[in-house]
Amino acid sequence: MTANTDWFKDCGWGVFCHYLGAPPSSDGGAELTAEAWNAQVDAFDAEGLANQLRDVCAPCFFITLGQNSGHYLAPNTTYDNFVGIEPSKCSNRDLVSDLYEALSPHGIRLLVYLPSGAPAADPEAVRRLGWEWGFEGGWPGGWGKRRTGRRLAEFQRKWEAVIREWSQRWGGKVRGWWIDGCYFADEMYRHDDAPNFRSFAAAMKAGNPAAIVAFNPGVKTPIVCHTEHEHYTAGEVAKALPECPGRWVERNGHKAQYHILSYLGSNWCRGEPRFPDELVIGYTKHVIANGGVITWDVPIAKNGLIPQAFVQQLRALRAAPRA
Repeated sequence: MTANTDWFKDCGWGVFCHYLGAPPSSDGGAELTAEAWNAQVDAFDAEGLANQLRDVCAPCFFITLGQNSGHYLAPNTTYDNFVGIEPSKCSNRDLVSDLYEALSPHGIRLLVYLPSGAPAADPEAVRRLGWEWGFEGGWPGGWGKRRTGRRLAEFQRKWEAVIREWSQRWGGKVRGWWIDGCYFADEMYRHDDAPNFRSFAAAMKAGNPAAIVAFNPGVKTPIVCHTEHEHYTAGEVAKALPECPGRWVERNGHKAQYHILSYLGSNWCRGEPRFPDELVIGYTKHVIANGGVITWDVPIAKNGLIPQAFVQQLRALRAAPRA
């Protein structure tokens, strides 16, 4: 599937936030009730966040739909029907639509994050969806370990149906998807018949055929194109910041827009800024000058606002794409 990534390349850089029911890549969240999750999502200041992103001139913004705890920040009837959890752990508020309404007047494009599998810390959802990964011994040390070598086609069909409902709900409001945890691609997605990478991407593009898609193979350097059915690279990096070789990363003749994702804090969504402004500016300029795109993850408070220390560092980036 092809898609025009020129607009994404022209963005040059963006901001990413993990807004979740438990810390990212953890097995927490069991104590968070549906009522408490709804109260948290209802208190999210979408306009306040949009004003912060406008102030730093961020061209695009990624938000997590959910992760391991099973709490999601938008309704999804398909998901609720599959897992049968009452009250639903999907929020009543459609925060994605509200963020679009707040961001679009400032020209800030909205993209979303979702894991490739069921919420690993929610045993009931894992069982009902037919997922076979989970926490074995807690985090770190066990999250994402594969328990069997099966294809999990039944799970994948269900997960694509869940994604399809969200995609059709949002339509053109969501410009792209970043899918985490596609570690076992040969087992699950590299097949001629559906479900496969093609059908996975089609579910995300059901509401917006122009949406761009990336599948994360994990932390890998140099940056790789994981499949011919992605339009930009997931590009997850942690401690090391690799050289950007150019705009495109190829796989079997297919070109994907070069993109990397890393964090400005001490780790994903936490800590204080780990780099001086000069390094952030210089590296961002390097990626942009070579035709790539870089997205910086920053912490976010429960009220939806970015801590001031990171607002100040992002503000320093405002001139980087034009330098």
